[in-house]
Amino acid sequence: MQDKDELAQFRADIRAWLDQNCPQEMRDGAVGEDSICWGGKNWNFTSEAQKTWLDRCAAAGYTVPTWPQEYGGAGLNRDQEKIFHEEMGRINARRPLQSFGIWMLGPALLHFGTHEQKLHYLPPIARGEIRWCQGYSEPGAGSDLASLQTKCEDRGDHWLVNGQKIWTSYADKADWIFALVRTDREAPKHRGISFVLIDMEAEGVSTRPIRLISGASPFCETFFDDVKVPKSYGAGIPAQVGEVNRGWDVAKYLLTHEREMISGSAMLAGGARSLGAILAEGGNLDDPILRADAMRAEVDDLAFGLTLERYKDQSEAGQGTGDASAMLKYMGTELNKTRQELIMAGAGSDALDWADGRAPQWLRSKANSIEGGTSEVMLSILSRRVLGLPG
Repeated sequence: MQDKDELAQFRADIRAWLDQNCPQEMRDGAVGEDSICWGGKNWNFTSEAQKTWLDRCAAAGYTVPTWPQEYGGAGLNRDQEKIFHEEMGRINARRPLQSFGIWMLGPALLHFGTHEQKLHYLPPIARGEIRWCQGYSEPGAGSDLASLQTKCEDRGDHWLVNGQKIWTSYADKADWIFALVRTDREAPKHRGISFVLIDMEAEGVSTRPIRLISGASPFCETFFDDVKVPKSYGAGIPAQVGEVNRGWDVAKYLLTHEREMISGSAMLAGGARSLGAILAEGGNLDDPILRADAMRAEVDDLAFGLTLERYKDQSEAGQGTGDASAMLKYMGTELNKTRQELIMAGAGSDALDWADGRAPQWLRSKANSIEGGTSEVMLSILSRRVLGLPG
C-alpha cells in the first residue's frame, strides 16, 4: 500500500489528466446502449469525441487500468484504481470502452494464457481494436453447461468444429469468439472440454439474431459448420487457452468475472445520478411509499457498492471471490431489477413511451436473472458451497 502523500499526488495527477483529456461531451455519465463504445474492427464511433476519448485512454492504459503495461494497461494497483474511478465519477466521465474482452477473456488470458498469447491478444483488446463474444450456452446446455456438445475434432494441424451456441451476446457484431468445445467425447462431462479462440470470419461460422420482447436483439444463435480452426495462430499462440481437455478450469475462472461484471450492472444502471434524482424528473416523489422504496433502494445500492469494493480488495490480496461471486451476481441482479421497477413506477403511464428508453431498460433487466447463470443456480451455489446447507 502506498503512503498518503504518494496517493494524494497520484490523485492530483489523475485529476489533471482527466480535466485535460476527457472531452466535455463524454462527461454526461450516460450508460445507455447508445452511449457505449464497444470497439472492434467494424465499430462506428457515434462522435469524434467518443473516438478521441478512447484513443487518449488507450494510449495511457486507462481502458484497462490494472492490467500490466506490457499488455496495454496502466499497471495501477488497487488503491490507485479506486482513485482513478473516483476521479472519473467526479466529472461524470463515461467509460471509454466496454467489452467482453476486458471483462471476461482478458482476466482468463492473464491467468491461463502464455506470454505470447497475452502479447498477441491483450493490447488489441485494450485499444478497442477487436470485439469478442462468448460461446458458452447451447440449446441443450444452459445451467448444466458442462453437458455441452459442440464437437471439436483433432485433424492434425487444425481443429474441426461443429455445433451450435445460443444466447451469444452481440455475436453478429463480434470479430472473434471464445468458445467451449468438446475435444474428448469419451471423458466425463467436466473433462474433455477445451477453451478455444475462433475467428468469426472463418468459413462455416454464421449467426442469427434472437429478437427479444424489448425489441432489441443483443442475443444470437451461433452455428459452426465444419469450421477449421488452426491449432496455432503463431509461435507460442495456440488456439486453445490453458490445456487441451482442461477448458472447464478456464470456464469456471471466467464465470466468476462474468458474474462480477453482471453484478456491477446495478451500479451502472443510472450512471452517476442517484435514483432519487431520476425519479424527481417524473415529479412523483410526493408519493411517500415511492419515496421510502427509493430511499431503501439507494441505501441498498450504497451497501452493495461497499461490498463490491471489499471483495475487490480481497481479490487484489490474492484471496479471490470464488463462490461469493454468485452472491454478487444475484444481488446485483435484484438491485438492478428493483431500480428499473421504481423508475417505471415513478414515471407512471409516461414510462410506456417506448422512445425514452425506460420501458426497454425495464424489460431488459429481466434477463439479468438468466444470463451468467440463473438466479436459482446462484442461490443453489450459495446454499451448498457458502452456507454449507445440505443438498
